[in-house]
Amino acid sequence: MTVRVVPDVPLDRARGLHVVTLGTAAGPAIRSECPGIATAVVVDGRFYLVDFGLGVTRAAHAAGLRGENLRACFVTHLHSDHVAELPAYLLWNWGRPVRGFTEPVRILGPGPADPEAGSVGTAGLVERVLGAYSYDIDVRIVDEGRPPLYDLVRAEEITLPPSAAAADGEHTPPMDPFTVYEDEAVRVSAVLVEHPPIFPAFAFRFDTAHGSVVVSGDTTECANTSTLAAGADLLVHEAVNLDFYRAGDFAPEFLRHQEISHTTPDGVGRVASRARVGGVVLSHLAGVATDEQWTGGVSAEYDGPVAVARPGDVWAVSAEAAVPRAAAVLHSA
Repeated sequence: MTVRVVPDVPLDRARGLHVVTLGTAAGPAIRSECPGIATAVVVDGRFYLVDFGLGVTRAAHAAGLRGENLRACFVTHLHSDHVAELPAYLLWNWGRPVRGFTEPVRILGPGPADPEAGSVGTAGLVERVLGAYSYDIDVRIVDEGRPPLYDLVRAEEITLPPSAAAADGEHTPPMDPFTVYEDEAVRVSAVLVEHPPIFPAFAFRFDTAHGSVVVSGDTTECANTSTLAAGADLLVHEAVNLDFYRAGDFAPEFLRHQEISHTTPDGVGRVASRARVGGVVLSHLAGVATDEQWTGGVSAEYDGPVAVARPGDVWAVSAEAAVPRAAAVLHSA
């Protein structure tokens, strides 16, 4: 059973599989006090970051996650609210003066949607970030004895499998998950999800000896997400409250984007039900709603436990995780 916990030990010494919902807000808009979207998957003290929303740097520090324990980073897509704080995170978590990373860290994400038009992907984004802050980086290498950051950040663009050939940016073909990363603690798989007009956009699955977690990224209700999440212990999925936007003074184009590019709570329920996941945590909340409104729609289609994430929540996924001070259990419908 997945539970929201207050761990007795720091996460860098905790055994088992934990998920930290560092930031839970969609963007780029500030409609609540919640930081922007970012999620950490922690395996026996090592951690992996998914997305770099506004506030992730402070949120990760507050959660006890230090760069020295960072293993890899994953970018679901290149919307600004998922990558805006990448520069700050790297600069605040690098080198021994801040208990930062001193060994190479991989950052995996989408390639450019249209390289012929001059757009860049994850590798180009990281290269330009490091170039933009080269004065500061160079000074700190000499003045503070930090290792060259340029050598530590390994940006990699995810190669799409042949099954993605029919993708056109608006519609995503059915596909099997494919492995994008593996080390001694975790295997990470991905699928394309549907988030028009953004392409590519990914969901990621983390399989460990302690259990499995899926992070949906931004997507409309998508069969590929169910395929990726099949049998997973926890699904962290985005959600949109369309009633909030329909009642507001929003441009038709903006409203249309919410309707075709994000998933309603009942849609999340259908995804979770098809996948037979062990539990659902809603994050990347677009619009404003009560917890009951968020979870009620999911529970109309899914009979497992569901909860709404708060920034900084720690979710213990595995039975081995030390959870003596459980704050709340995911509630079943």
